[in-house]
Amino acid sequence: MIKNAPYRFVDFESISFQYGHKDSLVNKYDSRTGMFQYLDRRDSLVKEHLRLTKDDLLYLHRKAADLGFWDFPSKETGDTSKVADGKAVRYIIEFKYKEKTKRVIFDTDYFGNPKLIDANQRLIAEIQKKLTDVENRGKK
Repeated sequence: MIKNAPYRFVDFESISFQYGHKDSLVNKYDSRTGMFQYLDRRDSLVKEHLRLTKDDLLYLHRKAADLGFWDFPSKETGDTSKVADGKAVRYIIEFKYKEKTKRVIFDTDYFGNPKLIDANQRLIAEIQKKLTDVENRGKK
């Protein structure tokens, strides 16, 4: 099944992860460049260079496959007709392969299938955990 999967790791090129308030996605990571920037607890913009290993990328690829990322709708956005209360966070997850790209936009105020919302939240948590692990690994 993995051999014939539409998104194969042998064709993998990069992962891009962005998040923040809908009007400003200042927290970003791109595995192609290794550029990682985020707002810390004091609202200071921190820029770092983080390289995910091939094993890290394989782990995220498999986790995305396990959670059904390839079948997620590309837009899972909240109701834009409502006045934004400023608390909703937007996540953009993008896996790039040689011939295909899967990009999902997920808002925390998205109202849809609870299983889909849970799968999105679990994938986001895995990506954030992996970035934190790599950051801590570099500080040792």
